[in-house]
Amino acid sequence: MRTLIISDLHLGGVSRSDLLRRPELRAPLLEALADVDRLVLLGDVLELRHGPPREALAAAQPVFEDLGRALAGRELIITAGNHDHALVEPWLAARSYEPPQTPLEPEQLIEPALASPLLARLAEWAAPARVRVAYPGLWVRPDVYATHGHYLDCHLTVPTLERLSVGLMSRVLKRPLSTLSTVEDYEAVTAPMYAWRQAVARDARTGNALNGIATVDAWRALGGGGRPASAPVRRRTPLKRRLRREAFVRGFPLAVAGLNRAGLGPLNASISPVELRRAGLRAIGEVAARLDLADNYVVFGHTHRAGPLPDDQAAEWRGPGADGAAGTGAHLVNAGNWTYSPIFLGDKPGESPYWPGACVHVDEEGPPVLRHLLAEFGHEQLAPTRRADGLA
Repeated sequence: MRTLIISDLHLGGVSRSDLLRRPELRAPLLEALADVDRLVLLGDVLELRHGPPREALAAAQPVFEDLGRALAGRELIITAGNHDHALVEPWLAARSYEPPQTPLEPEQLIEPALASPLLARLAEWAAPARVRVAYPGLWVRPDVYATHGHYLDCHLTVPTLERLSVGLMSRVLKRPLSTLSTVEDYEAVTAPMYAWRQAVARDARTGNALNGIATVDAWRALGGGGRPASAPVRRRTPLKRRLRREAFVRGFPLAVAGLNRAGLGPLNASISPVELRRAGLRAIGEVAARLDLADNYVVFGHTHRAGPLPDDQAAEWRGPGADGAAGTGAHLVNAGNWTYSPIFLGDKPGESPYWPGACVHVDEEGPPVLRHLLAEFGHEQLAPTRRADGLA
């Protein structure tokens, strides 16, 4: 069965950076579906942390209607990530009402109406495609497993809000992150955090601390990214804000050291693009080893960084084996993203590993193949027509 996998659509994001809401940017994806038997949406399909679900659903409806027409009679698989965990939360909660059941496995296949009202609505819009739900991932082939990858936050050394929240939850529940070894272990320390953040966004739009904008600003302040020459020029930063930024930069390593002493680590104060890539790969490799995914291909998203690319070091894209031996475990493939985040991009279209429009093609045999459907689209074509602050 020929399968196309895309990840991190974030439909309904407050910044309007979710590219598939725009018909002209959906067109390359719809064309690519002509040659496959099914499409897998690999989590963070909806952006449910920025505001009420109705806003994400309004952006998603035309997308799913187009996908349904393009896939008529074929299969659409939806899985959930950290930003849209609410898609499967009702199904997970319902399991707790019944007598003890078989433990969660790396793959559960669920009918949309049983997963959640949100998924039932998406499936209705996607008709006449056949919609199923897979959580936390899907065995695409006996040797290819696909999952959003949000469990990697449990082993990440980058001090993101997600990572700190997981560390705190593990301490509250007395489940050390070093002991996690099953899907139920990962859900125990992540699901409560997801539920809280989505509950905050249920009735009103959230602030920058929860919608991710503050995280990007912090990364920029620490020198992790710049602005493409073709991106809009912002006004000069006021002196008071520059001083606050300088104080933040000086204090950041001390704060990370304090978090490590508090038992929320191990965390690393380095957040360079190289370290972000390596930390994410180490973390998902650890998840694959703990879930006993062996030396199969593991396709994931979550970090928005597509790969492996031709210039990447192959050894970095191989997880540890079950015995901890480096480079003997899962073959890692990242499906990239479908959002426009100029801070991560260069000027040349398609050049950055974070350039949107990536997908992974899995044929009946052979390794998964990473492709880019928006590599020819420049900043002027991808940039939102209206910014989150309402300015043109």
